[in-house]
Amino acid sequence: MRILLIGYGKMGKTIEQIALQRNHSMVARIDQDNADVWETLNGDSVDVAIEFSQPDAAVANIRHCLRRGIPIVSGTTGWLAHREEIETFCREQGGTFFYASNFSIGVNLFFRLNAQLAKLIGDYPQYQASVEETHHTEKLDAPSGTAITIAEGMLEHLPLTNWVLQETEQDRSAAQLPIQAKREPDVPGTHLVRYQSAEDTIEIKHTAHSRKGFALGAVVVAEWIVQQQKSGVLTMNDFLK
Repeated sequence: MRILLIGYGKMGKTIEQIALQRNHSMVARIDQDNADVWETLNGDSVDVAIEFSQPDAAVANIRHCLRRGIPIVSGTTGWLAHREEIETFCREQGGTFFYASNFSIGVNLFFRLNAQLAKLIGDYPQYQASVEETHHTEKLDAPSGTAITIAEGMLEHLPLTNWVLQETEQDRSAAQLPIQAKREPDVPGTHLVRYQSAEDTIEIKHTAHSRKGFALGAVVVAEWIVQQQKSGVLTMNDFLK
């Protein structure tokens, strides 16, 4: 499989390592210093692109791939205000766009467990729901894309209107789901869902021990797209089926 790697930070390097171990090749590595490489790339020279860049670059990167007929797997978060625009563009181009806020199999099982727990607790208004996420200080967006996906799964089943980033107790109303985003040096990504009442507290938590789970998931999804010749707008729900 011929891979275009977009973003060559810590995650990009981990993806490269895993992809090479699985006998794939790197056509090119694009970061902010070599954008001119785009002019040499198209769907004839690249089987799939894997994109883990920065929030302010993701939309342009995805558009570059779709214009050139390159299927793209994106894990960059913090740009989702443009998601509908990108999905429409993908359909107009007849392209392939796969987005996930998190490619870890464990996290995606956590998403399903979280939604099921919210469905069970929805009938018990004495429980106050909240989400807490902790990441390293280099992560630019807050809350994390994973925390937003967790919150969206809860809002489908709870009598709440929307999620809100909470820094103080005054940052939300009783009808909102608060997300606390913590940034600390050298910590694993952690997501905690809490339901608290006067009598007890229910919690579920996912802690990532390294980037390898996310990177492996992205490479396996890219393999699936190429081998199955998938097209259109795709998510982890499509892959896990």
